[in-house]
Amino acid sequence: MSTAYKNRIQEFKSALGEESINLTTLRELSFSGIPHEEGLRSLCWKILLNYLPLDQTLWDSFLKKQREVYSQFLREMIIQPGIAKANLGLSRADVTLEDHPLNPNPDSRWNTYFKDNEILLQIDKDVRRLYPDMAFFQRPTDYPCQLILDPQNEYETLRRRVEQTTLKAQTVNRNRSGVTNVSSPGKSLNLYPSNEYEVLPSGSEAHWEVVERILFIYAKLNPGIAYVQGMNEIVGPIYYTFATDPSSSWKEHAEADTFFCFTNLMSENRDNFIKSLDDSQCGITCRMESVYAMLRDKDHELFLKLEEQNIKPQYFTFRWLTLLLSQEFLLPDVIRIWDSLFSDRDRFHFLLLVCCAMLILIRDSLLSGDFTTNMRLLQDYPISDVHLILTKAKELQENC
Repeated sequence: MSTAYKNRIQEFKSALGEESINLTTLRELSFSGIPHEEGLRSLCWKILLNYLPLDQTLWDSFLKKQREVYSQFLREMIIQPGIAKANLGLSRADVTLEDHPLNPNPDSRWNTYFKDNEILLQIDKDVRRLYPDMAFFQRPTDYPCQLILDPQNEYETLRRRVEQTTLKAQTVNRNRSGVTNVSSPGKSLNLYPSNEYEVLPSGSEAHWEVVERILFIYAKLNPGIAYVQGMNEIVGPIYYTFATDPSSSWKEHAEADTFFCFTNLMSENRDNFIKSLDDSQCGITCRMESVYAMLRDKDHELFLKLEEQNIKPQYFTFRWLTLLLSQEFLLPDVIRIWDSLFSDRDRFHFLLLVCCAMLILIRDSLLSGDFTTNMRLLQDYPISDVHLILTKAKELQENC
């Protein structure tokens, strides 16, 4: 470790050591990258994402309260419904004229249960494929949720719900002509394709299962948006950062802390995931067009070339913007980009600058390429040096 890097770590420790943290100083430091050592990045993200208060004297009581709130969410949205479902069917009284599995009433507990299962199945499918090129998410967590694994709680777990729903979905299949085919229940079913993570033995939890639970709770608490594919790509890097914190006292509560930081981030980014808002002033279409408006101002020649080839911003910026570039780079590079993104006062405007910088940095290739070549470049971005991209984005920001 170089002397300069040691000094940088010390700068962060000094900034974080203040009783009342100076947010401006912390933002300036964090913009150039936050060291992972000593849990600095994990702590800075919690502050930059407006989770931890700036007054350190409030942290202990605040964290205790938030983690208790999250435990209550688990009880109300996973454990208690699971207990109710486990008990359903034990008595004929559970299936009444007023409430039965085919009851279309939106207030029916059966109806709620089945709708939740649809969301859970989509989440499960996505989190099993989270960062497949690294082993972290399929490994067991050192801190499985004791509330969930408590043997005293006899209830239908999320794991069991997924297994049951998957079995039913694969046993009864309806083809496109509307013909229903019922396969033999005794037939061996491959519930999880080889490219998806397997479930660990009882008593253990993989990291992807923790992420699944976070997303399910978020969907239950935010029915207006629920779960949209891609949210897993946003929660993944946050959870990874918190769950790899060197301090066990922080790592132990990675699930609850991730949930609240993810919720805060989504409160700023959720409009991108609401289809009905796509064409509104705050929707994703407007943001995609903003990238081209910025490019027109910064590099008019390149803008005209993309316009001439009819390469529309939605062909590539939709993924860049909604997923905060999490699918364009390797996880360590995504995390480095997010250091700068989270530390900017207007993080989503800075994201537009990063996207614009990415285009300008490959301008020569784009100016000489045809439609097919350029689409390949934009769908599989060729530059992996995120420092170069961030430097260019900062330069564009300063020249605004």
